[in-house]
Amino acid sequence: MPETPPEIIRHYRSADEGARITSGFGRLELLRTQEIVRRHLAGDGRALDLLDIGGGTGVHAAWLAADGHRVRLFDVVPEHVEAARRLAEATPGLTASLGDARSLPVPDSAFDGALLLGPLYHLTGRDDRVAALREAGRAVRPGGPVFAAAISRFASLFDGLARGFLFDPEFRRIVEDDLATGRHRNERDRPGWFTTAYFHHPGELRGECLDAGLDVVEIVGIEGLAGWLPQLADRWDDPESREIILRAARATETEPSLRGLSGHLIAVARVPG
Repeated sequence: MPETPPEIIRHYRSADEGARITSGFGRLELLRTQEIVRRHLAGDGRALDLLDIGGGTGVHAAWLAADGHRVRLFDVVPEHVEAARRLAEATPGLTASLGDARSLPVPDSAFDGALLLGPLYHLTGRDDRVAALREAGRAVRPGGPVFAAAISRFASLFDGLARGFLFDPEFRRIVEDDLATGRHRNERDRPGWFTTAYFHHPGELRGECLDAGLDVVEIVGIEGLAGWLPQLADRWDDPESREIILRAARATETEPSLRGLSGHLIAVARVPG
């Protein structure tokens, strides 16, 4: 099994991924992810055994544990796992270990659901992405949900417009490759230009889930247009304005012609049976 490219590990060692979605306007992604995941988990109030694959420092595991669930987190970045273990010391029901999404040391059908809210970003080969999705399905009981996040094929184009990077010829060349192949490369490690990654078309994400043997419930756009409008950050802390922003994202989340507008997508799938 190929090792995670070193530039990806370096990127996450130097960036505070947890802070990205727990502070400022990044909370749009967090809140939308929470509401999408919660509406597909079992609604009978019982505690679930959940697998958080590529769970980073434990941002999502923390709120799932606060909801009363038991969460087992795996990540390939040692520093992430250490941070998640420190979090687990004060978070009942949370454990964290090193592990690769394509091969996990867990029994078959041992979990009520699984989250892959990051691994598909950095598996640039289709076979590896399908393997990660299949591995999540193996670990989840029949009928259980699998939530798989992806970065939109158009994310670097829209981000480049919103933050001005697109006016740099070097960034434009990266975007052209992204749009043509889905494979994102920041070979000079330019700050703010992300790291080695794969960007999905919404329909492509559906196909990978199906090839992994999962039943697709829906493909959802997370942020919608709001994610590219930094001026909305000034309104985020006002509860009424925040709800309007969230409502706008919900209004287009499954519209086929607009799903790719979101910076991030979530495939909601289920294990057959």
